[in-house]
Amino acid sequence: MDNTMKINDQITVGPQPNRDEIYEFGREGFKTIVNFRAANEEGMPLTPQAEGEAVQSAGMHYCHIPVSMSLLDDQQVDEFRAQFDDLPKPIFAHCKSGKRAGAMAMMETACEQGMTGDQTLQQARKMGFQCDKPELKDFVKHYVDTHGLE
Repeated sequence: MDNTMKINDQITVGPQPNRDEIYEFGREGFKTIVNFRAANEEGMPLTPQAEGEAVQSAGMHYCHIPVSMSLLDDQQVDEFRAQFDDLPKPIFAHCKSGKRAGAMAMMETACEQGMTGDQTLQQARKMGFQCDKPELKDFVKHYVDTHGLE
């Protein structure tokens, strides 16, 4: 699948896969698919329920944590981080374009590594994340600064 970005050996992020791409991820060795899209978003090739069924039939674990750009809150990140260690790896995480998924993955990694919010954003830029949403940048910085090494 095009437009994916490997954060580390445990997690890769990108846009929402279609049914064929889900099966391809399974063949490539991914063990879990995490969906960060809200159920009511426009332009989804699969509903969260249909995606979950496809992921499971491809032999992988499915996790759906709806994240909306307009309703970002700590609880969504906390939920992902609470489940992260127990999810079978490697993980492919997605949203519509990969930006929310990338932010969630970066916050998990940054908090575990004791990074600051500014260091997280700098690392994201080095990796090629193009975040054009100031509210997402501000949220990532604030979350990492207040939740690092908990």
